[in-house]
Amino acid sequence: MNQPKKCTAIKSLLLLAALCAATVVQAAPAIGTVTHLSGPLLAKKANGSVRVLGMKSVVEPGDTLSTQGRAYAQIKFSDDSVLILQPDTVLTIDKFSYEAGKPAADSIAFTLIQGGVRSNTGLLGKRSKDSVQLVTPAANISMQAANVVVQYIKPNEEAVAAARQAYLLASTAALDLSMQATRSDMSMPSAIQPLMLAQLTLPSPTAARAPGLYVQVLDGLIHVTNPAGTSNFSAGQFGYTPNFKQPPVLLPANPGIPFTPPPAFSQSTGPASNTGPNKSNTVDCEVR
Repeated sequence: MNQPKKCTAIKSLLLLAALCAATVVQAAPAIGTVTHLSGPLLAKKANGSVRVLGMKSVVEPGDTLSTQGRAYAQIKFSDDSVLILQPDTVLTIDKFSYEAGKPAADSIAFTLIQGGVRSNTGLLGKRSKDSVQLVTPAANISMQAANVVVQYIKPNEEAVAAARQAYLLASTAALDLSMQATRSDMSMPSAIQPLMLAQLTLPSPTAARAPGLYVQVLDGLIHVTNPAGTSNFSAGQFGYTPNFKQPPVLLPANPGIPFTPPPAFSQSTGPASNTGPNKSNTVDCEVR
């Protein structure tokens, strides 16, 4: 006769334990907070669990953030730095160590898997300029207290086909130059032929930007490094790194880096006005 009461008591204890565990997780120190959001934002943990984040949701080291659809998301970190993710972006917070009274322990490391971000330097970047690192598939970036837009375009089948077409065009052009030089001027130095080839303007096989890493420095200085070389980029400059086997290069003009978050994102003082000051994690839930 007492069996139903016993089961009810056990269920109540389990529910209480789950609530306590959730409270402990939420009470852990957060490194950042979602302050602006224009669409779905997910956070994936190392254990595979996924949370849907909302306004005032917290982010933690180890989170892999991903914007869904056309969503932009702005994260404000504990050192007052700001990170804005553009649509279709995947970024992992590898490490974030900041304490106001312990500059020796300063360290921030992100990995940009795809998409683009805009980073505005906070207190950590200003006092420890070599401690903010952004890893990408094409190169590693030392942020050097800079405000910068970084975008990585992943290679795909279309991009590979375009690269092959460009290679064939270049090969054909080189052959034509060689034949012309042989017929018109047998005494032409061989060193001039590659120079002429370098001066050729080949037709673009596609209107889209080529795959690789693009950087736009709005303020400050960054170092872009991979096994093939290192380049510095300062305010007003644009850079491009095709892949991990080719060095970063300075671009003469803006290659057309699009980064247009909603106007409200320029207000970095806090969340939008439609979110009450006492609400927290209003859309934060776990996806099983």
